[in-house]
Amino acid sequence: MSESGSTLLFERAPRRMHRRPLAALAARLTRELAGGRPFTCLVTRDGELQRLNRQFLGKDYPADVLSFPSPEPGSYLGDIAISVDRARDQAERYGHRLEQEVGILMLHGLLHLLGMDHETDRGQMRRREAVWRRKLNLPVGLLQRARR
Repeated sequence: MSESGSTLLFERAPRRMHRRPLAALAARLTRELAGGRPFTCLVTRDGELQRLNRQFLGKDYPADVLSFPSPEPGSYLGDIAISVDRARDQAERYGHRLEQEVGILMLHGLLHLLGMDHETDRGQMRRREAVWRRKLNLPVGLLQRARR
């Protein structure tokens, strides 16, 4: 559990992955973007993301990030799952650090927990993600990459 109330869990994180900056990012996102409402973020492997994607969305492949909003309205926002395997591949492809890619995915997942949906919102989530990416000094995000 972090000081923010959000939880960042690592299932066999790579040895070279620096966890403190990610915990600090989760705390900052909780304070500044989520208005103090906590969330849980699991950083795991492709196999777990594929299982979750299949079980909950009926898609049999590993996603890079999945969001599961809390079914109960209130302070707890829900859960985010991130594939460290997908994050590593994407970090290499786009030329930045693994921690930055996990941060991009965490931001994207949190925006979904906050009710945003880039498939239906006419660019609102893309714009908000870009603003927060700049504030957090993160490289180009998922939605900006998708437009290229």
